[in-house]
Amino acid sequence: QVQLVESGGGLVQPGGSLKLSCGASGLPFSILTMDWYRQAPGKQREFVARIHYNGGTNYEDAVKGRFTISRDIAKSTLYLQMNSLKPEDTAIYFCADELGNWGQGTQVTVSS
Repeated sequence: QVQLVESGGGLVQPGGSLKLSCGASGLPFSILTMDWYRQAPGKQREFVARIHYNGGTNYEDAVKGRFTISRDIAKSTLYLQMNSLKPEDTAIYFCADELGNWGQGTQVTVSS
């Protein structure tokens, strides 16, 4: 059974940091391209970051230089390190794989 489970969200002040995790099971994690998406209240889900099967990465312009996507293949876990957080980063963050599987999301709220 395929499962993607996000964790690590929470409330953080502007300028703070959070690290999200996405645990994968039932997947050939080491050969998959994995993504982070987010959905803010009243907005469509949007792409945040991607790590390709070969380790290459891509980022949405608004998060470049602040967010870092990474993975631990041995642990079948995807990460998103988020630094210098802004109120506009507030959203539910989802991980997804190239096969079309999605996690349930984790809430990130950036507020003073």
